[in-house]
Amino acid sequence: MAIRNMTVAAAPATRSLDADMTVDEFKEWLRRFDVDRDGRINREELRCALRAIRARFTGWRSKKGISYADADGDGYIDDSEVDGLIEYAQKSLGLKIVAY
Repeated sequence: MAIRNMTVAAAPATRSLDADMTVDEFKEWLRRFDVDRDGRINREELRCALRAIRARFTGWRSKKGISYADADGDGYIDDSEVDGLIEYAQKSLGLKIVAY
């Protein structure tokens, strides 16, 4: 059949939800989505990160993630608030993030 000869473009590399990720790896992975390079993650940047791991309902989940982790209420996740986002990712997204 002709389908056998059809080539398919490879999907972009994404982070697997099955593998453990260290806190430093999580922070580095998250920095890739900081499009404006301001050192903070906004809702749209978090939404893109969630899409990269093929999460469902990314708009809703990004809103919940910002609400959960944003201690000062400015709408951004900065370095001091990343621990809250890690907690949210473990509880709500099933990511395995370890300290070592």
